[in-house]
Amino acid sequence: MWDVRNYDAIIIGAGIIGLSLAIELNKEGLRVLVVDKGQPGREASWAAGGMLCEFPGETSPALRELATASAAMYPEFVYELQSESGLKIDLRSQGTLLFVERAKELQPFDLPASAFAPSIQELEPALRAPSGIHSHLIALYLKERCVDPRDLTAAAVAAARRRGIDFSSGDHVLGVEVTNGSASGVRTNKTRFSAGMITNCAGAWAGQIGPHPFPTRPVKGQMLCVIMPEKEMVRHVVRTPDVYLIPRSDGRMLIGATSEEAGFDKQTVPETIQRLRQAALDLVPRLAEARTLEAWAGLRPGTPDGLPILGPTPTPGYFLATGHFRDGILLAPITAKVMAQCMTGQRPMIDVLNFSANRFAD
Repeated sequence: MWDVRNYDAIIIGAGIIGLSLAIELNKEGLRVLVVDKGQPGREASWAAGGMLCEFPGETSPALRELATASAAMYPEFVYELQSESGLKIDLRSQGTLLFVERAKELQPFDLPASAFAPSIQELEPALRAPSGIHSHLIALYLKERCVDPRDLTAAAVAAARRRGIDFSSGDHVLGVEVTNGSASGVRTNKTRFSAGMITNCAGAWAGQIGPHPFPTRPVKGQMLCVIMPEKEMVRHVVRTPDVYLIPRSDGRMLIGATSEEAGFDKQTVPETIQRLRQAALDLVPRLAEARTLEAWAGLRPGTPDGLPILGPTPTPGYFLATGHFRDGILLAPITAKVMAQCMTGQRPMIDVLNFSANRFAD
């Protein structure tokens, strides 16, 4: 006998996108359930680096408005989660040193003089001067933030629980149920839950959930984490075409990341991890003294055009918020806001029509 429980809204997937949306809907007075096949926040969000990148050369023009709005929301977003959860989130504002091709990547953009790093050795003494293998690159200084996604998701889970949002973990959603043409709930491997609004935030697994097919796929990324020999040895995020370095406030540094079409395989490859470590050593020789803490792989939710899928489906009451690829952490605040507005009949602060799944229809 199925155990049917009633909610106003059900979120499928407890990554940072689903968690943020659940909290936003709770603010609107809805009774919300979050269903996840594993533990909350332990997939792509847990594996992410947390760079809040806005540089035009790395952000699709189609995402520019969303990315800019979401980045501006981040300080308040983090403040609220910290206040409600009682947990500390490592949000850093030291900025990014970005090494780009001199001609190819800079030509389309009118960058202010302040974007060009005046002296790399002044900003980051431990960083090897851009000579030799880096001689074809130019360094830009970007006023970007970065956040620890594990802190972020842990705080979001705690804040959601304190708000009375329910969770069903280890519960695999088999499909969205439809009654009289409208979404009416979800069916899982354990039970059924009833709600008039369902949002699929299941990341790389989202396309496997009916009733509507849409093309999400897993894109594997491998990275490692080390302890720097000195806590402040590197202060800025450093990005090159080969590797990125993300320092944390406690002295850890993330080194990543690959982009691989490997299905749902989350195994790390020793040769790949060693290649990332060597690329980091080429930039910061003193990382030879660093101790490796862990290495992991995560599955980013990719789409054919690299853009997220946001908005309603042909089934009334069934919505999609997935396919954020590398930008899930960055886009969480704005995704939660515009999706909650869509779901509750408000006019979205940013139009998401261009991100509809209808763009993939034959």
